[in-house]
Amino acid sequence: MATFGTKIWAIGAAAALALAGCAGGTGAGTGSGTTGSGDAASGGTDAPESLTLVAAEYSSSHTKAFWDQFATAYEEKTGIPLEVQIVSWDSIDQQSSTMIQNNQAPDILNLNVYASYAADDLLWNSDEVLPDEVKDDILDTFVTYGTYDGDFYGFPDLSSARAFFYNTDLFERAGIAAPPTTWDEFRDAAEKITALGDGSIGYAMPLGPEEAQGEFSIWTFNNGGDWKSDGSWAINSPENVETLTFMKELADAGLTQNNPARTNRADAFDLFKSGRVGMVVGFSPLVGQLDEEGTVNYAVAPMPVNDGGEPRTFGVTDYLMAFKKDNNQEAVRAFYELYYTPEQVNAFIEAEGFLPVTESGLEYFSSNPDLEVYLDTLPNVKLTPTDDPTWDRVKLAVQQNIGAGITGDPQATLDQLQQTAESGS
Repeated sequence: MATFGTKIWAIGAAAALALAGCAGGTGAGTGSGTTGSGDAASGGTDAPESLTLVAAEYSSSHTKAFWDQFATAYEEKTGIPLEVQIVSWDSIDQQSSTMIQNNQAPDILNLNVYASYAADDLLWNSDEVLPDEVKDDILDTFVTYGTYDGDFYGFPDLSSARAFFYNTDLFERAGIAAPPTTWDEFRDAAEKITALGDGSIGYAMPLGPEEAQGEFSIWTFNNGGDWKSDGSWAINSPENVETLTFMKELADAGLTQNNPARTNRADAFDLFKSGRVGMVVGFSPLVGQLDEEGTVNYAVAPMPVNDGGEPRTFGVTDYLMAFKKDNNQEAVRAFYELYYTPEQVNAFIEAEGFLPVTESGLEYFSSNPDLEVYLDTLPNVKLTPTDDPTWDRVKLAVQQNIGAGITGDPQATLDQLQQTAESGS
């Protein structure tokens, strides 16, 4: 079972894969798309025949069930059928991109990037479709990262943040008294666990293509690094190079699993759940899995920081963006009005095991004492630059290529990624 320390940082992250860049053309339309009469939300003559939602599958047990009941509630509220398509995270990037290229964009798309679509003027902004009381309730940090060129387009569906998980049994056997707070302490702990000589692995490092940008963000944020600095790309900054070099050194010293450049996050979690791994960076669904299986004694702590300073919290959110179409504006507004009611949005987040995106959600989840420390940090989490349209393409390049820094030259790897980012700026 979990041991929650006195200062756990934060956990949880939505599974997210890369969007392979977006096309300029779409059937979503570039006009105002207003209904003019406001009848769309009540099934009037200006209403669309139906509203379409393409949503990512967070879990096989909860996602479809939630959206099925939501579709029923939406039709009861508006008289408009909501057609729901649930798509695996493994394929939603390509599938949604193809839909948009073929002028078949859904009305609502659940994805982890939005800015390139906003830059192409394909999306409704908050002033056009989000009720004022809803916008006022969304946490400021998510409004900031969901804003492109001064307008709020990326409306969050749920959120998460990462934390440092460690196997307390392996720590005890290796003679490690407390979780590491610095990178030197972290390396020392990994060495002691590996030295047990029974196949134990110091740290599970997922730099494979599933979510390499997340793993790297966690470490470089805690080394003073970032993807951008003062509005410009800073992927090959000295801090980032130092971070990737440190990660390469861990792998070269045999302190990680084999081939971290090809290991995805789910694989790293499976290794930790097997009891063979001393440390991994995890998120809230991992807590549920560990507690349900009950085979690993673990604890959660803040991330180690290179200089021993204050840990930085890496957060993630996904978006429910709305594509402009003739006569769908009021129907879309009704969708958001319903989704962001506490009984809907918080039920979805709770079922999937993530964290809230609204002020009212913070209050709702505060009744769970295990989440208190996570909720305290949530309003100030640091995200990847989803508000930059270039990030869609940069993230894909990172996912596919940053692992080369583990097997090759960290400086050269980050230089190439810097060039990729600058070529699309």
